[in-house]
Amino acid sequence: MNNRRAPLQPKADKAAVRRHNLSLVLRAVHDEGVTTRAAVAGRSGLTRAAVSSLVEQLLASGFLSESGKSFSGQAGRPGTVLKVARTGCAGVGVEINVDYVTVCVVDLSGTDRVRLTEHLDNRGVPPADVLARAARITADALESATAQELRPAGAQLALPGLVSGGTVRQAPNLGWSRVAAEGIFAQALAGLRLRLAPEAAPPPLPVGSGNEADAAALAELWFGGPAGDGGRGPRSFLYLSGEIGIGGALVVDGELLRGAHGFAGEIGHVVVDEDGPLCRCGARGCLEQYAGQAALLRAAGLAADAGRPGVTELERRARDGDAPAVAALTGAGRTLGLVLSGAVNLFDPDAIVLGGTFRPLLQWLAPPIAERLERRVVSGLWSADSGRLRASSSAGDAARGSAALVVRDVLADPLAYAERAAR
Repeated sequence: MNNRRAPLQPKADKAAVRRHNLSLVLRAVHDEGVTTRAAVAGRSGLTRAAVSSLVEQLLASGFLSESGKSFSGQAGRPGTVLKVARTGCAGVGVEINVDYVTVCVVDLSGTDRVRLTEHLDNRGVPPADVLARAARITADALESATAQELRPAGAQLALPGLVSGGTVRQAPNLGWSRVAAEGIFAQALAGLRLRLAPEAAPPPLPVGSGNEADAAALAELWFGGPAGDGGRGPRSFLYLSGEIGIGGALVVDGELLRGAHGFAGEIGHVVVDEDGPLCRCGARGCLEQYAGQAALLRAAGLAADAGRPGVTELERRARDGDAPAVAALTGAGRTLGLVLSGAVNLFDPDAIVLGGTFRPLLQWLAPPIAERLERRVVSGLWSADSGRLRASSSAGDAARGSAALVVRDVLADPLAYAERAAR
């Protein structure tokens, strides 16, 4: 008989089981925010004795802290309160976009501890120079993190384009093609850190990379909901990032849909009109050419390259009822609604979340988008008052999502990080 099942993994030994259980306990404390050993035992299914042993190891390694007593109102001794530590392990996210670079350092709870942004026009600049700038900003952020007793476990780049295997395959709005971003950035950062602290000789920081819209969508998933829901956002949604270009990402039941090659979500290059304006990707009539930042500003009578200040001026004019500004936003909203209705029919998400420069403009974009969704989505679930179309949370962006990805890797295997830190 032809057996097509995946091969079974070897039986786990005691060390592997303990490694897994350390992650289980750390993630339980992380998800609850504040908890006790007894509560962790109840949630994880481990015995209280096992949880106590694992907690002691996590305390000794600096992943957890404890303080005070928790009084549940029930019989028995009060439990010591457990939290993830505010010092020690941290993640670094580096968003490199067309007109800015943002670096964010988060602690183990996902809380922003350092955030630096520089507005830079990266178009036409050699990729190595852009990545060197990002490394300089990151080195400054790392210095601030060290002052707060944080030890970064790694850095994750968020880049606007097709990213795979550490290489930007194509980033049309940056003009990049086959740029080995991870390696160039890691080398630049290592050189800066060595010059800043030659006597300490810090080990190289592990560097990863991914698409910026994917990272922003994960930030929305992990941090975008109301505080009463632990800060978590919807679990199935389509995310649109409005910048110079338009990025997209789809989250399904709490998991990012990456596609067969990691390139899913390039909604900005869905063709609206094959005879339309030429896009930087080489095709004609892409969504970006009708609803991207430059197209919006141009249609409103503003300079297409005015960037974030131009978006702020567009918002001001729209609030004042300026006819060209309102018309530009209405036209972009109709085109967005056309493309989004097709995406909703195809993927059936619970919500559409608009981030980046779309967020402050949603007041004017939403009505024409909602009208198209209500008219074109076959499920009938997308009425204008359904609440399914929403702005992104102010708590989530690509830099924070990237930093949180580093932290999530540590939560999945805290012992691996502890072993690296001890070398």
